[in-house]
Amino acid sequence: MTAWSYSSIKTFDQCPKKYYHLKVLKDVKDEGSDATVYGNEAHKAAEEFIKLGVPLPAKFSYLQKILNSLNAIRGEKHCELELGIAVTDKGYVPCAFSDTGRWWRGIADLLIINGESAFLVDYKTSKNAKYADTKHLDVLAGAVFTHYPQLKKLKSALAFVVSNEFVRKEHTADMARSYLATFTNELERLAGAEETGVWNAKSSPLCAYCPVTKCEHHRRR
Repeated sequence: MTAWSYSSIKTFDQCPKKYYHLKVLKDVKDEGSDATVYGNEAHKAAEEFIKLGVPLPAKFSYLQKILNSLNAIRGEKHCELELGIAVTDKGYVPCAFSDTGRWWRGIADLLIINGESAFLVDYKTSKNAKYADTKHLDVLAGAVFTHYPQLKKLKSALAFVVSNEFVRKEHTADMARSYLATFTNELERLAGAEETGVWNAKSSPLCAYCPVTKCEHHRRR
């Protein structure tokens, strides 16, 4: 069973050929864009502010209001929490992020636990919430319930920190298994590609940013 993450399954959905070169052959490396680097820096700044009280760098001062409101929420705070899920004959079970037997892994940017309730935040540094994908929150929620079985309910949000927008969802522990099955269709298609060895390329505007330069659809920006 292929281990996966939200980013890897989205890569496959975007273009199976890109996935093949990045994740299977590993003959191409995605160095990331300026936006990716900026996003990573913003996540680090948020983590250090919440976890250690480190003042925000000037270029991330716009995060202050949002982070202050999150910091004020009562509960045990976990920043950049690494989670893993394995599948056994007992079903979904928690495992380490780096466990070689993992089925899925992901990172919760901020998890706040207060008794039987929790609040989960995933920071987004894109311009606005126009293309928000809350399916990521569903999988994370399922993983959180699996790792913290005392939890009964969870509120989650995609925090678009640039536009100050929150896309919210609510989750309950009794639905944990279904949350982890959110990407079943995509995983079945991935399994089919692995079985047949067919990794068809998809043409899209994103081809101009793809690191697989030998693809027939690649074009210069």
